[in-house]
Amino acid sequence: MERLEIQAAVAKIGKYATKESGDTVEMVERPHGGITLVVVDGQRSGRSAKSISNLVARKAMSLVAEGVRDGAVARATHDYLRTLRGGKVSAELHIVSIDLVTRTLVISRNSRCAAFLRRGEQIEWLDQSCDAVGIHLNTKPAITEIPLAAGTTLAVFTDGILGAGSRAGKGMDVAMVIEALDGDGNTPVQTLADGILANALALDSGRAQDDCTVLVVKLVTDKQADDIRRMAISFPIG
Repeated sequence: MERLEIQAAVAKIGKYATKESGDTVEMVERPHGGITLVVVDGQRSGRSAKSISNLVARKAMSLVAEGVRDGAVARATHDYLRTLRGGKVSAELHIVSIDLVTRTLVISRNSRCAAFLRRGEQIEWLDQSCDAVGIHLNTKPAITEIPLAAGTTLAVFTDGILGAGSRAGKGMDVAMVIEALDGDGNTPVQTLADGILANALALDSGRAQDDCTVLVVKLVTDKQADDIRRMAISFPIG
């Protein structure tokens, strides 16, 4: 039976010569159906940034798991960080949900980093102006909501990806990279995420100048879909 399938993949690496990445990615199943993925870039890099991003990610995920709507999750997470750290610490936050109640893909951004959205042959940058969480009093997310449909690709980045090569006077053209890697829309989602990260690292001569994270979500038609849900993780240690 032909079904719509959600595919998601992450590729990430910490800033060169820094022991710990300040970016955090988490996933939770939504209580009424679907999944939510959270990408957080803590202020600065290293251990202190990781502490911030973990704090923000945990708060966001707990609220999603309790059934709070994404926009309210983003606002409450901002209020929590601002209160806890006195408005002196920020984090850039993306909340990406596949909501099976509304049958929509919901992207909530509190980040300077635009998100890439392709629907069929139509490309759009989600670049509405919005502030990071944790600093300004009335911070709210920029929210985009679209119907679930095959042929949809979403890519979310932290600034290490979009700023790759900048110190050498180069620039990361994400749309061109995605077109080169996935022009027909059939490239496996992990391959696409890995390819975007590889291009960013190449622009930084193999030494990431900031924490780098890319999340790619695809909605595809699976003519041989079953009821099994799968998740795979690759996490180098040592």
